[in-house]
Amino acid sequence: MCDYSLMHVKSRPATANDKLRTSDFGTGTCGFAAVDDPSTAVCVRPGTELAFEREISSYGATEPTGHKTAIFRQINLEQPHMHHDVLELPDGKTLLLTFLCKGQEATVLQLPAQPTTEAEAHAQERVAYAG
Repeated sequence: MCDYSLMHVKSRPATANDKLRTSDFGTGTCGFAAVDDPSTAVCVRPGTELAFEREISSYGATEPTGHKTAIFRQINLEQPHMHHDVLELPDGKTLLLTFLCKGQEATVLQLPAQPTTEAEAHAQERVAYAG
């Protein structure tokens, strides 16, 4: 998914093995762009697994994350004018995507399975809690 502030930017859905880069689209937020097309936002679905080339870093962090992998999640969906996109780290902590340092490169390891029932769809919508 692309955060609300990227809805006026050219975008496409993420695919397995995509090479992504954290980018500033000039809309007040950071998101993922295709490495080979930096003007296109790449929308990532909740549950997508990502592997970063280097340890994930964010602006304002007091210490390194210690992680190179994360799962894309969304938070605060009931609040329309907030950033929703986060990365859930292996230790359970979350980082708002908009606060990630620009220029970090990641590969889409695995997309979430397509749900076949309403119950499966609801289970996939697991919402991370900021923390």
